[in-house]
Amino acid sequence: MINFIGTYDCKADAKGRVMIPVALKNQMSPILNQGFVIKRSVFQPCLELYPMEEWNLLMQKMNKKNRFKKKNNDFIRRFSAGVKVIEIDGTGRMLIPKNLVEFANISKEVVLSSAINIIEIWDKDSYEKVLEETAEDFADLAEEVMGDDGDDESYVS
Repeated sequence: MINFIGTYDCKADAKGRVMIPVALKNQMSPILNQGFVIKRSVFQPCLELYPMEEWNLLMQKMNKKNRFKKKNNDFIRRFSAGVKVIEIDGTGRMLIPKNLVEFANISKEVVLSSAINIIEIWDKDSYEKVLEETAEDFADLAEEVMGDDGDDESYVS
């Protein structure tokens, strides 16, 4: 399992190509040859870039869903809509498909943001807006999500 670190400002060209910053490309180097899957985010107007190994683990989990339940089928269809396999080329660029560029409203300024085992791909203005909107409630969210769940593991703040 890979854990990405960092947030990176990039530029997209008119064709939707984004140059991966060297620091991020170095983190990706052990898995570059395996390829990646790019998809729409479920909750935000951004894209998610999954290393192939992470995508396969997620697909194993989804494959356990009973497809004779309509809501499961509907979810799988919607979740996988627009999913594409992409590669990082020899110069460190990835080509974001046009329909996904439109979904995420990506213009010239792009943010690649680590989200543990995936990379979120944002239009810079959208990213900054979402960070701003959630800033006030972040302490409460942190307490709710990461607060004492009764386990004995210690966490550093």
